[in-house]
Amino acid sequence: MQKTAAAGLALALAAVLTATPAQAAAPTPILTPTATCPPPSAIQPDPDAEIPPINAAALRKTIADLPAADATAAVVRVGGSDGSWKGVSGVTDLTGKREATEHVRFRAGSVTKMFTTAVVLQLVAEGRLSLDDTVQSRLPGLLPRTYPKVRVGQLLNHTSGLPAPDLPGTFDYVYRTRFKKWTPEQYVGLAVRNPIEFTPGTRQHYLNTNTFVAGLLIEKVTGRTYEREVTKRILRPVGMHHSYLPGLSTRIKGPHNQGYQSVPAGFPDAVAYGDGHVVNMTEMSVTSTWASGDLISTAADLEKFVTALFSGEVVPRAQLEAIFTVPDVTMFDDCGNQPAIYTSGMSKMVLPGGIVAYGKTGARYGYSAGVGATRDLSRTVVYSVNSTDAKASGQNQRTLGIALAAFA
Repeated sequence: MQKTAAAGLALALAAVLTATPAQAAAPTPILTPTATCPPPSAIQPDPDAEIPPINAAALRKTIADLPAADATAAVVRVGGSDGSWKGVSGVTDLTGKREATEHVRFRAGSVTKMFTTAVVLQLVAEGRLSLDDTVQSRLPGLLPRTYPKVRVGQLLNHTSGLPAPDLPGTFDYVYRTRFKKWTPEQYVGLAVRNPIEFTPGTRQHYLNTNTFVAGLLIEKVTGRTYEREVTKRILRPVGMHHSYLPGLSTRIKGPHNQGYQSVPAGFPDAVAYGDGHVVNMTEMSVTSTWASGDLISTAADLEKFVTALFSGEVVPRAQLEAIFTVPDVTMFDDCGNQPAIYTSGMSKMVLPGGIVAYGKTGARYGYSAGVGATRDLSRTVVYSVNSTDAKASGQNQRTLGIALAAFA
């Protein structure tokens, strides 16, 4: 459901490589930093830093042992101006009869936020919307009257202060309601029963609520569905022929790997896998994430997208700068001393040696995906890993390994 803990490539690199911890999984007040809170990272960007050559051996090692306890399959594409590497490992399903291939669709999860953000920035470029417009003026009645003004730009970079809905955080609840159909209005309406978390523009808290509201703005401004606008404005022009937004469908069309979630013995529908048990999560409703996480794509299509986006072919360069800009605020967490890491649509990562990369991860049960690149496109990486605990609160060591091998 609502993903409030930062994870995957963006946070893996930002948290592990720059000593920034994962954010709290629920709204918490800002407290005075204590000895348990690490200091902000001292690593500084180096504009002269050079990306090292692609380390094919390291990349092969990250996926060589699949299927394994933590994942059943993986597809990785590394590209850029100095060469490319492609790798695939694992099996399509637990029968083990068919090896995984690179040409498969997968649930991209929160990578979808890049597309939602891009469409909003296109509307800004067209003069149909402004980042300084308020949600209250554009979507009257959506937010409570007691809320302060929330600006469109604050939705995109997660500084709005909008809260998350109160929903059970257990996988048991997720499994029982996996076919439930949500409307965006229902989701946002449940979220804003809670008070605003902080004064808009003063903190950063990564929450799906922001992108839900952005999706509703797209529909209000264009008079057409969110799905149609993303397809017409991005998927078709970029040539992402194998990507689509499923709407109410619970299935993945075309070739795809099955996605599984680890569960305890005795869980409903569980089957044995290695020393544990899993349930099949391939089919489920994505209306609970909608404009925040419903995209179905392929590694090759996402590589096309990140290349086109960074090249200024998707969003005009004047508006594109927002995608590379981190607001000068701190995270909404227990420490209160950690600088923001999210841009509008992505995260900024400063790697050891001063290399700067930008990326976005996504997770749906059974599927972990990630996209990352240096701004000059000298290095790009896209991956899909069929993780058996894709939405765990800790770092996903498999995807972290892929990210490290791709950039280091």
